[in-house]
Amino acid sequence: MKILYAASEALPFAASGGLADVVGSLPTAVAQEGHDCRVVLPLYRCVKPDVRNTLTYLTDITVDVSWRKQYCGIYTKKVGNVQYYLLDNPYYFMRDGMYGFYDDCERFVFFSRAVLEILPVIGFHPDIIHCNDWQTALIPIYLKDDGVREDRYRSIRTVLTIHNIEYQGRYDPYCLGDLFGLDRGWVDDGTLLLDGDLNLLKGAILTADAVNAVSPTYAQELKNPYFAHRMEGILTQCGYKLSGVLNGIDMKLYDPAADGRITANYTAEDLSGKAADKTALQNLMGLNEEPNTPIIAMVSRLVSHKGLDLLREVMGDIMELPAQFVVLGSGDAGYEEFFRRTAERYPGRMAVRLGYNEALSMAIYAGADLFLMPSRSEPCGLSQMISMRYGTVPIVRETGGLKDTVQPYEAWRDAGTGFTFANYSSADMLHVIREAVYLYKDYPDAFARLRDRAMAQDFSWNRSAGDYLRIYGAVTGLSWEKSAPEAPAAKGAAPTEAPVIEVPAEEAVVSAAEPVSETAAKPAAKKAARKTAVKKPAAKKTTTRKTAAKATTKKAAEKAVEKPTEKAAEKPVEKPAEEPVKKTAAKTMAPADTVETTQPVQPKKKGAAKKAAK
Repeated sequence: MKILYAASEALPFAASGGLADVVGSLPTAVAQEGHDCRVVLPLYRCVKPDVRNTLTYLTDITVDVSWRKQYCGIYTKKVGNVQYYLLDNPYYFMRDGMYGFYDDCERFVFFSRAVLEILPVIGFHPDIIHCNDWQTALIPIYLKDDGVREDRYRSIRTVLTIHNIEYQGRYDPYCLGDLFGLDRGWVDDGTLLLDGDLNLLKGAILTADAVNAVSPTYAQELKNPYFAHRMEGILTQCGYKLSGVLNGIDMKLYDPAADGRITANYTAEDLSGKAADKTALQNLMGLNEEPNTPIIAMVSRLVSHKGLDLLREVMGDIMELPAQFVVLGSGDAGYEEFFRRTAERYPGRMAVRLGYNEALSMAIYAGADLFLMPSRSEPCGLSQMISMRYGTVPIVRETGGLKDTVQPYEAWRDAGTGFTFANYSSADMLHVIREAVYLYKDYPDAFARLRDRAMAQDFSWNRSAGDYLRIYGAVTGLSWEKSAPEAPAAKGAAPTEAPVIEVPAEEAVVSAAEPVSETAAKPAAKKAARKTAVKKPAAKKTTTRKTAAKATTKKAAEKAVEKPTEKAAEKPVEKPAEEPVKKTAAKTMAPADTVETTQPVQPKKKGAAKKAAK
């Protein structure tokens, strides 16, 4: 398959959070399975000069942002087995920061339009465009709009990943025509309207062929008003195409046995290096050098949903324990001041560093004994995975990805990989912190076994890549598994090749959606032809359906049949792209304050004229 990942940030170019880690790692893992993966993102000022100087200029184009025409430079660089494209516009992206500007709406409208405009220029026609968060939410919308979409893009399917639903891209309805270049049908039927605002994330959820959250638990939480930020109804209605895929981490980058960023390397079999890292951390942070005192650590943004209100309530009780406390992060001024004053009250036992420093963060992961994440909500979380990788046992609240990645410690059967609590309660948090500290102090052998189990967890992207490939295969009808080696021909038998049967992408998707029970009743030859069409990647099509059908015998067709993937058989695939999206939007949901219609939205005459002129 050919897959294009569109995102507002990606390592190693620009990063502000977990999104960059995902987009920097997932395409590599998918490409290792034999697929053509490429990534497109903005070219920000924050891209380091040593990286910027390695970019290759391809060309530049003009991108339409409604009535505006904007320059777009296209730069490229290959990282490993993935080709990256960085889109340049000095006015939009040469700024001190990536987000938080008054014209963020216009900036990412430009980016979304540019992603589609560059496809013929770079010579890449993807089967899938994988979009991430609201900054790329207009891409599936544009691919469903007849005034914007080109006919040659009808076969492109879209997948939307929600990394944090709190950020939705909400703007004034005035932007619909002035910036988006869309007609009022998108508002009148409720597709883009929520609580009186244009909501880009809502529109993408309704128009994308598949939607996923970054952990299975978070996908279920998004149907709950407590977590969904007014989107619970939309996600409940779209539950048929909503799934949860857990993020991973780069196991080579985060490897205590080879990491050059820490003082001493170590393995689960030989933890002497971790003891040296602990001593180094205590010296670095000005803590008392006490090798038998557990260090509780936090590396986090200092914001409310990270559960910091719970710490405010019981911080005095925590500091009465025989433990040390380390905090690294920045955020709300109130939390920064709280941690600063607490550290002043407990010199030698608590240390705080405001801001973010990668070297210091790795020193904390390697040198600490316990890692605290009492989050009120956490879509996935990477810190708990990294901490376990370095033998630092997590203490987490059971929410989102924290629940999916940390198994609670059970002393009675000596099981689990960390300490967990379910209720958003400071008393419950304090209870498990005490349990963790006293297990470390009083039962070192049990704590050592717990730490070994944590270090043995596999959080590589290989597992997650397989889950995403199943989604891609379901919405495209294309094969996503590596081809199995052919069985040797019988001795004396003449080699034969099964004919290639080409089916348009739209028909392939419909075929993949049919249940197995229905296909069983169909004639064998028809069944074989359909299965062959699903399994054969588009890149390998060499003959037309008409020609192949004439050459196909029943025996040859049966020989070409492969067992379809369970995912494609079990779950119906979404409607082909050429069907009006407005009907889909009406079927799913619109808020009570909107008027829905099942009539397809007619393209703007302006957009149609522009398309004809091309």
